[in-house]
Amino acid sequence: MILTGCVAFARHVGPTRVEAELLPQCWEQINHKYPERRLLVAESCGALAPYLPKEIRSSLVLSMLQQMLMEDKADLVREAVIKSLGIIMGYIDDPDKYQQGFELLLSALGDPSERVVSATHQVFLPAYAAWTTELGNLQSHLIPTLLNKIEKLLREGEHGLDEHKLHMYLSALQSMIPSLFALVLQNAPFSSKVKLHGEVPQIEVTRFPRPMSPLQDVSTIIGSREQLAVLLQLYDYQLEHEGTTGWESLLWVVNQLLPQLIEIVGKINVTSTACVHEFSRFFWRLCRTFGKIFTNTKVKPQFQEILRLSEENIDSSAGNGVLTKATVPIYATGVLTCYIQEEDRKLLVGFLEDVMTLLSLSHAPLDSLKASFVELGANPAYHELLLTVLWYGVVHTSALVRCTAARMFELLVKGVNETLVAQRVVPALITLSSDPEISVRIATIPAFGTIMETVIQRELLERVKMQLASFLEDPQYQDQHSLHTEIIKTFGRVGPNAEPRFRDEFVIPHLHKLALVNNLQIVDSKRLDIATHLFEAYSALSCCFISEDLMVNHFLPGLRCLRTDMEHLSPEHEVILSSMIKECEQKVENKTVQEPQGSISIAASLVSEDTKTKFLNKMGQLTTSGAMLANVFQRKK
Repeated sequence: MILTGCVAFARHVGPTRVEAELLPQCWEQINHKYPERRLLVAESCGALAPYLPKEIRSSLVLSMLQQMLMEDKADLVREAVIKSLGIIMGYIDDPDKYQQGFELLLSALGDPSERVVSATHQVFLPAYAAWTTELGNLQSHLIPTLLNKIEKLLREGEHGLDEHKLHMYLSALQSMIPSLFALVLQNAPFSSKVKLHGEVPQIEVTRFPRPMSPLQDVSTIIGSREQLAVLLQLYDYQLEHEGTTGWESLLWVVNQLLPQLIEIVGKINVTSTACVHEFSRFFWRLCRTFGKIFTNTKVKPQFQEILRLSEENIDSSAGNGVLTKATVPIYATGVLTCYIQEEDRKLLVGFLEDVMTLLSLSHAPLDSLKASFVELGANPAYHELLLTVLWYGVVHTSALVRCTAARMFELLVKGVNETLVAQRVVPALITLSSDPEISVRIATIPAFGTIMETVIQRELLERVKMQLASFLEDPQYQDQHSLHTEIIKTFGRVGPNAEPRFRDEFVIPHLHKLALVNNLQIVDSKRLDIATHLFEAYSALSCCFISEDLMVNHFLPGLRCLRTDMEHLSPEHEVILSSMIKECEQKVENKTVQEPQGSISIAASLVSEDTKTKFLNKMGQLTTSGAMLANVFQRKK
């Protein structure tokens, strides 16, 4: 109501009196102790902007908003400041204020409050981008500056990347894609031919990604949906038949923006899931906004040029280094998933198969393939497709590729529904587990372990258990050092989360056997290797509930065997093992009521001849004290 009154007054009396009579009222309350007053000041700066002298808008009012954005503690006030800044940006026509606007934009994007950042993307950024476009700075300054900031972050982030800042700059760039596309359309060779008469073509509902706000909608930026529809038709025709000659704004995207983005992508850490995801979303939005013809003729060729996928490149490090980089998952998940017709899916499957083959044959790290699987696997729509890729690996002639396929299954098990695990994953792993090559059989172990950890179907678990048992009990494997280390590592990883019966009847007894056998190992390096993995596994399992019977027959004897190894090979481990053994022996002696997470401290505090009674008494005390506590908090009548 107050703002409506102020606006009515402002309309009536004109700019000079608004400046003289209304603005001082705002200025005086900029630091008022009540946030509601400050909120009113922030909102009135925007509401009164159209009725103020223009030089006041770009000086005093902008300064007031800047001060409040930097200093106000209340999120609500800063959010209102951002919205008013958006309005002010629509009215400022002093190019000298452009840099100040840019600095305000960076402050707003880096604000600690989610509300403020969201308002920045929805209101301030599109308004600022519109003014930037008007000044001719979108391609010459705004986008390049943000790109340079990202490059600088990556250069400095050798020892640890500031992912928050990366997200801030990249999300800002993503919010500018609609403005950039609108600029390309408005500066196209055909922009003068636009005629809005006769039948206006329809725009497909899914043609553009959903904008964050109406201000980021391409049709809003262009002026109307009809205008946009006609431009899109001409745009597609131009790209398909007449090319990009003389089309400066689009050539900038093709020759400057894309190469720089692709170069940046090659520098980010492929193991950072967050970065891969962010860039993947960015490319997806860029490709969807610029359309299918642009993606096929301008984006894909630039990636393909870098990711030269051919068998000849296997030995030449030049053609192959890039396959281990984040370029692979970002191309696969950000560009190749933009369109999902049959030929698009085939291209994606073919690309992943080629990457899997080349990485395997050149003994390269698999991180880029894993990152692609993790990003695509998050969406159930791609599970079938990923299984198709892996089946190609299962039946490949090279054992190296079959090994990779076996390792990749582990990533899929957690996200895929049990039916697919039963129908597609387990049969493939069973096939690989009887492979002529021992290395392939070993590579299936982590995936089998993950199934034990995630699946609940009994018959599936039994099949997996039988397979693991054959690895452990078949005489042909008794000297297979790498098979044993893989099994021990897997037991340590999945044991604590696996079904208790599987852990008790299978994992712990087998670890005991492996520890016994290791005592007889003559080669010290192998003995230490197994002992170190056993130590990790026992440490992980020591936090589980272990019955007295199991403790006496398997867990403690296994630990003692391990201590024998460590006495010879690693005294610092031996000290820890001795205290673990002591702790376990005490647990057995005391026959305590074990907590499932049973640490000795809980056990020790409850030790007595009749632990159970004492424990239950303690519980009783807890409930009465709870009731007393409740009384304490009742208000005095």
